[in-house]
Amino acid sequence: MNTLKFSNISDLMRRLGLMPPAHPLIALVNYDEEQINLRDAGSWFILDFYKITFKKDFNGSLKYGAGTYDFKEGGMAFLGPGQTVQMTADAADHQGYALYFHPELLTSHSLGRDIQRYGFFDYTVSEALFLAAKEKQIIETILQSVSIELACNIDPFSEDVLVSQLALLLNHSNRFYNRQFLTRKSQHHELISRMTSWLNEYFDRADTALTGLPSPQDIATQLGVSQRYLSDMLKALTGKTTQQHIHLILIEKAKSLLNQTTLTTAEIAYRLGFEHPQSFNKLFKQRTSVSPHEFRHNQWRKN
Repeated sequence: MNTLKFSNISDLMRRLGLMPPAHPLIALVNYDEEQINLRDAGSWFILDFYKITFKKDFNGSLKYGAGTYDFKEGGMAFLGPGQTVQMTADAADHQGYALYFHPELLTSHSLGRDIQRYGFFDYTVSEALFLAAKEKQIIETILQSVSIELACNIDPFSEDVLVSQLALLLNHSNRFYNRQFLTRKSQHHELISRMTSWLNEYFDRADTALTGLPSPQDIATQLGVSQRYLSDMLKALTGKTTQQHIHLILIEKAKSLLNQTTLTTAEIAYRLGFEHPQSFNKLFKQRTSVSPHEFRHNQWRKN
């Protein structure tokens, strides 16, 4: 399958048969007004810049990133630099808006630093944002403001205005994702339940000493979600990071082993996947305020 790489937005617009961008570092495509050239249908594009797709009313699916996203009632999908997107042959897929902006647009602005906190650029295609009717209106209004600004002549204030509009768009997207985490609690609590079960099984395995401590990426892979989505979802629903959830299960397992076996502290540390017992001792004391030895001693005195 053919793969095309684009380092700037102008080259991409030219390849798609679209008008040259009014600004070299940002372009907004309104598919109601422009038709793209489908000669590269089936090809994968690697973009060195950001892409935001917004579908207001759309029934169908779109090949986005590494998978297919079913937009149904509309929504948004986000792509960070260096990721891939596949062009489909169906003209109906090219509806709504596509906003492209280059990281260089942000370099002299605080958004250049802060954009890393918008984790949805690292989400997988199945983790796209579904929007309520009022949310669609808000997003479309911002995109229309971007369109109006791009239609103006570039002046010393253009970049500041465009970046502020981008920041507004991203902040609203962050808010809507948080709403999605909360309104889809049943799905996400099922995900948390699966994570807890997997961690419990992991620490009960006989080969944990060989495989080591599980990482947030290990859990995300097991659950079939992106690491960033899992972390953001857990923070929204529980206030804890993925790593903190790992530690919670680990400490409970350690308490059980300290209370119900005669294994030494070092043996328990290795059994749970630690390379060094000192690391286990430090973590245990951080989480419980006592050392493993003190915990065992206190439990034995109670019994």
